[in-house]
Amino acid sequence: MRTTSGRGRRNCEAWSTVRNPGGAGLVGLTSAAVALNRMNRDEFFAKLAGLDEDRLKKALWNLYWRGPAQLRERIESELDPAQDAVRKRAAAKPPDPGTVLLEVRDFAELARAGAYIAGDRRVSPKERTRWRLTFRRLAADALAALRHEDSGPAEEAVALLIDLACETKRFDYFRSEDPMEAAQFVVSDAAATLWEFVRERHGFTRFAAVAATQLPRWESAYGWSRSGWGKLAEKETSLASVLGTTLRAPDAWTAFADCYLNALDQIARTEAAKPASRPSYSYPDSDYRRSGRSRDLAEWHSLLLERLAGSEAEDRLDRLAGHPALGGPELTFVQAQLAQLRGDTDAARTLTEACLGRLPGHEGFADFAVQIGAELPASTRNKLTERARRPAAIAPG
Repeated sequence: MRTTSGRGRRNCEAWSTVRNPGGAGLVGLTSAAVALNRMNRDEFFAKLAGLDEDRLKKALWNLYWRGPAQLRERIESELDPAQDAVRKRAAAKPPDPGTVLLEVRDFAELARAGAYIAGDRRVSPKERTRWRLTFRRLAADALAALRHEDSGPAEEAVALLIDLACETKRFDYFRSEDPMEAAQFVVSDAAATLWEFVRERHGFTRFAAVAATQLPRWESAYGWSRSGWGKLAEKETSLASVLGTTLRAPDAWTAFADCYLNALDQIARTEAAKPASRPSYSYPDSDYRRSGRSRDLAEWHSLLLERLAGSEAEDRLDRLAGHPALGGPELTFVQAQLAQLRGDTDAARTLTEACLGRLPGHEGFADFAVQIGAELPASTRNKLTERARRPAAIAPG
């Protein structure tokens, strides 16, 4: 059974009653939580008519001093309307982007250093348990600061928080089984807001350069929560679908595809420049990273195939299908789809069979294989048979 804390009881008492100095009885100032015995307006004013100015001031002081912050602010606004207008104008202004960026950088640095899960004196034990509230506040401030004239630091702050959110799928920065579910931070919504703002404020060229670089870093095939289900997962959408609704004209798709391929080129150069200090069997190795990147970007690659095939920009698809920053069966599937779009069904079948050889349970590979008449492994045939029976098994009656 939950009990009311001492502080909560004091607040309730401040709301419910105010005793007069002479002990003549209770002045009925009842909170909304006890609505049954609440006086109406006329009854309340009739009670106040019997009080002199000193007693009225004392009653108001008790409410102000003992009441919650919301009540104090309401009383202050009545006492000083001019100052209240100043506070409202200040609240309507966006937060200072520079200050927000400094806070976000400090928070990210501490999180990556393990200060929120270990005994680091830079973060108090209380703050370690309140990290999700800090994350939400910083995210809200960073998004609100985008409205400032100098929006550059705010854009950087939002991107830094999204980077941190993506990293929490693989690293334990906070004491939580599913950090983004706990923080209720929807990466796709934050990215969509940032990209829409960059496009409106800086134009399409800047938007394409920024978003194309961030897409390979942020996209996730299964969302950004560790569990992949729950309230957060219901709110998430893929970044590919966000871009699909943003890019409308064919020229926009071509320009964005060029920026995206340039971003992949930079990734490939960076990975190639890394010293081979670790053994080839270390985890995760470069092949694993390329395969995972291709898996996360599979939906985006399907959109590029759909939009650019048969157009003047089709040569971009050749660069995509053999790009060194990508790999694994998902890249082979891109090659199979491109071969089919160009009428080379035999090559498409061979490539799709190779994909199923690596991932026989992949539904997308299996559906495409059935469509083009490729040979299916036994395990894939069994899975398709089970899937066909499932609707019949759950059908009513």
